[in-house]
Amino acid sequence: MCPSPVRQYAENPLAPQGTLLTRLPASIRTSALILIAVALALGACASQLFAQTKKPAPKPPQFGHWGPSGYHLIRKIPIPGNNSWDRMEFDTIRRRVFLAHGTHVVIINPYLGKIVGDIPDVLGVHDIAFAPELHRGFITEGQRNDVAIFDERTLKILSRVPTAEGPDAIVYDPFTKRVFTMNPRSGTITVIDAVNGKPIGDISVGGQAYAAVSDGKGNIYVSLQNTSEALRLDAKELRILNRWPFSPCENPAGLSIDPLRRVLFAGCRNDKMGIMNADTGKILAAPAAGSHAGEGRFDPVTMYALSANADGTLTVIIEAGEDRFNVVENVETAFGARSMALDPKIHEVFVVTSNFEPASPNPSSNTPPRMIPGTTHVLVFARDYLYK
Repeated sequence: MCPSPVRQYAENPLAPQGTLLTRLPASIRTSALILIAVALALGACASQLFAQTKKPAPKPPQFGHWGPSGYHLIRKIPIPGNNSWDRMEFDTIRRRVFLAHGTHVVIINPYLGKIVGDIPDVLGVHDIAFAPELHRGFITEGQRNDVAIFDERTLKILSRVPTAEGPDAIVYDPFTKRVFTMNPRSGTITVIDAVNGKPIGDISVGGQAYAAVSDGKGNIYVSLQNTSEALRLDAKELRILNRWPFSPCENPAGLSIDPLRRVLFAGCRNDKMGIMNADTGKILAAPAAGSHAGEGRFDPVTMYALSANADGTLTVIIEAGEDRFNVVENVETAFGARSMALDPKIHEVFVVTSNFEPASPNPSSNTPPRMIPGTTHVLVFARDYLYK
């Protein structure tokens, strides 16, 4: 409510005492005081109206809450079909998420929340890798024991290359232009020439290779889950350079790397994140993390090491410098969301899961909850207010 100038004057007719107005004749002074009161009241009213029309503060995110990392859920993208899901990768050139979905690869525009492409007839697909300079992608087909090579621009399958039994995770090394598949069932790694699409050979690693990363300088790092070890391979000579224990990290799963500071990060199945020097194999830290770790990523801009965990958390650990690593938080995601991808440009994180039936009421039961067919969905997490 704006103030009344008449009331203000009536309550305090001599408000400007001490000014030249007090020396004027009474009739003139009264008129001047009324005009001043009206002007002041109108100014106050205008200020009040301006304050009322100011742009309101941004609304809080529509999902979740803000924590120390700033990550919050901004979008849920349903994925039709009854197939199970596996790993997912982000194409940094076309800015799309590629999701392994049973017998095909689903291509998603995560910003519009829409499916924009599909690669069918890939049986038992587990993982996808990209060679941007070659305009090629590579898909591991667990049921065919091969790698399907596709054109990134047309999404057409170009050829298939045989691998050892059970190809799962896959990584591209830009230094040698070779592709490496992790074959945990056979305890091997298959190497493929990404340029001509020909197999080069298999490397016996003496364990179940779960994940791998390239440092871009000719080294491939591999997490061996059943032996709790990390391997360093010479990508050119195809030989094992080092075999390092990951203890106290047990059963390392997802693997990521800070290639500049030479640090490896592995989500561990004993609720830790194993952090290792990539040149010496020295364990730098093993902070607490979520349970049942899956995939991991490192963001060189935010300096966050991320682990997607099946217990429904995203562990965020910051590389603070001088071998200091601090747990930022465990962001709530959804049960089963152990596969992830990262957009390194705008730092959005993508995880995938499904709805599950209620767990067994028997506390001694080791039977995991069953996935409900047709409920697969991708969750998008961001660190700002740019959401719809």
